[in-house]
Amino acid sequence: MSDRAKYRAYTRASLQGGVALIGVVAVIASAGHPWVTVLVVLVTVSGVIGFQGRPELTGADAPRTDRVLPSVAGAGLIIAWAGILAIRGTDVADDETARGLAWFAVMVAGLALIAFLPRPWLILLIVAVGTGCLFGPSGDLVRQGLWLFVAAAFCMATTRLSLWTLRVVDDLDAARRTEAKLQVAEERLRFSRDLHDVVGRGFSTIAVKSELASRLARSSAEGTTERAAAEMDEVKVLAVSSMEEMRSLVRGYRGIDLAGEVAGARSLLDAAGCRLLVQGDPAAVPTPFHEAAAWVVREGTTNIVRHSAASEATLTLGPGAMSLTNDGAPPDPGERSGLRGLAERIEPLGGTLETHSEGGTFSLEIRWEAA
Repeated sequence: MSDRAKYRAYTRASLQGGVALIGVVAVIASAGHPWVTVLVVLVTVSGVIGFQGRPELTGADAPRTDRVLPSVAGAGLIIAWAGILAIRGTDVADDETARGLAWFAVMVAGLALIAFLPRPWLILLIVAVGTGCLFGPSGDLVRQGLWLFVAAAFCMATTRLSLWTLRVVDDLDAARRTEAKLQVAEERLRFSRDLHDVVGRGFSTIAVKSELASRLARSSAEGTTERAAAEMDEVKVLAVSSMEEMRSLVRGYRGIDLAGEVAGARSLLDAAGCRLLVQGDPAAVPTPFHEAAAWVVREGTTNIVRHSAASEATLTLGPGAMSLTNDGAPPDPGERSGLRGLAERIEPLGGTLETHSEGGTFSLEIRWEAA
């Protein structure tokens, strides 16, 4: 699970655990009164089910379940409330016991049901005042309803603050992922900008001089042939110069350092909310494989950011092999063109590339021990 999913599960479990804990205490207190115990259990179970049916707390996208579970929870709370009203003033429960049960039912409803409805405060006010008027002592009905509203409002505020916190966590996670993608995009933009500035000027000059040479070659004026030949000689020199500049630029882009790539990978994954553990030393990698290993780190890190929801990755470097493993991998990682490029890059060096995906864990392993 990612940190965001863990926090979501913790929030849901905390809310459900709070309701369950109060329910257990109420069940213990109602020992010897079976019908009271049944109503307490019904209210408690309805509250737990209500939380389980909210995608805001589960992170699941199951429309049918999201409709059914809140409906079941609401029906359970209504039945429990009606049952409390039915046993009030009977041999089963006196007025004070029934009032306590009614308060418990309204507070659980505020926590697990009303907090997710439109206009929740108005609905809670109506329910609380109505319950207070029905179950409160005569002559003090409105005050009882208002006190119940205050207590239930505190419970409902707890749920709504939890939802607000979850939205903040989601926004921060989205921001980290966006930052990581922007870093990748910025590096690509830098290379494209350098390629345009360095090579584009030479190609533009070649195009102009080629056009001039073509016009001179077609002209019948005296001396134009020599001028056209001179222009084409300059085009040749410019073409060679542009190729050298392009090779230098590509070498500067490809000539990556393994230690620098490891440091960059840690920074990039940290921005994406993923912790990178490095086992081994880049210096342990044989010199002929340093550049290929650096490319493995770069491509593997980019794939983690783009294609997974990883919270932890492990990079292992050794004299005979290296591997990059991450959690949060999709069920079907598919075939990555970048990985094919890595395989083609290390094959001439005598290395092999293997990938493994199982249980949400993706592993990229390079071996060169036979080289």
